[in-house]
Amino acid sequence: MRRISVNLYNGNGIDLSGGNAISSQKPSLRFLAGKKIDEWEKYVLRSTTGKRIFAAFYRSSLYNYFSKKITEFIDYKLIEEIKQRPLPKHIAIIMDGNRRFAKELDLSWEAGHIFGKEKIEEVLDWCFDLGICILTIYAFSTENFKRSQKEIKTLMLLLKQELDKAKNDSRIHQNKVRIRILGRLEYLPKDLQQSAHSIMEITKPYKSFQLNIALAYGGREEIIQAIQHMGSDIKKGKLKVKNISKKTVSSYLYTSGLPDPDLILRTSGEERISNFLLWQMAYSELYFSDVYWPALQKRDFLLAIRTYQHRKRRFGK
Repeated sequence: MRRISVNLYNGNGIDLSGGNAISSQKPSLRFLAGKKIDEWEKYVLRSTTGKRIFAAFYRSSLYNYFSKKITEFIDYKLIEEIKQRPLPKHIAIIMDGNRRFAKELDLSWEAGHIFGKEKIEEVLDWCFDLGICILTIYAFSTENFKRSQKEIKTLMLLLKQELDKAKNDSRIHQNKVRIRILGRLEYLPKDLQQSAHSIMEITKPYKSFQLNIALAYGGREEIIQAIQHMGSDIKKGKLKVKNISKKTVSSYLYTSGLPDPDLILRTSGEERISNFLLWQMAYSELYFSDVYWPALQKRDFLLAIRTYQHRKRRFGK
């Protein structure tokens, strides 16, 4: 079972998990108290009364309060450590595990995608806090069109809602976030195409942060399109074969004008790149997390960055 660490409550404080939420807060206490708490817990849990007391404690607001404070403290120390080293300028994320996350909590797959959509907003806030200027997320691949029509329709609706919401999102405008949609937009429903073009036009002047959303995207398809466009320009006399370089090819990709990702993070424990940014990731650092995308916590994100910082990027040297 993958590690799940999320509190499934909506804005009104209603438990959405049906009592099945799995918490990662308990290890935080062990982290601070070491082996002593393990020994004490083993002794207490020998009795039925002890088990009941322990269960009540873990469900109590007092435990949640102290656990939250401990988590915040650990995250703060981790952030302080990370800020001592160069941060990645561009992070790309393969968001994986929405449906498995929902299944393990006895939720519908629709709920998994909803939680996954909301996680994007959290991660964007983490990038704001750390000063990571470029975030690219893999939202929907060309291969995803093979899924059921019901799921595709739901995903298209959620994506349209998120793009329309971004138009009036104060965080987007205050932080000057330019949003670009990468992929074969012509494959998408007309209303989603309109929302995509609209948000790109509205945020085009912004330069502080960049959010790239890969929709109807495929790495091989991107390269094929680049070759086709180069071929067309060669035929028109705009480009000479002898002048084609790595820089030339990059200029024909969806990501034209952007630096390649420094770090690519994939969630859910899968260790493959799934046709994502095949050209751009030539020298990216890869990090695979065993946490499902909706359950990704800030500490997981920070640990990925710290791992990146401790690697030596040689670029073939």
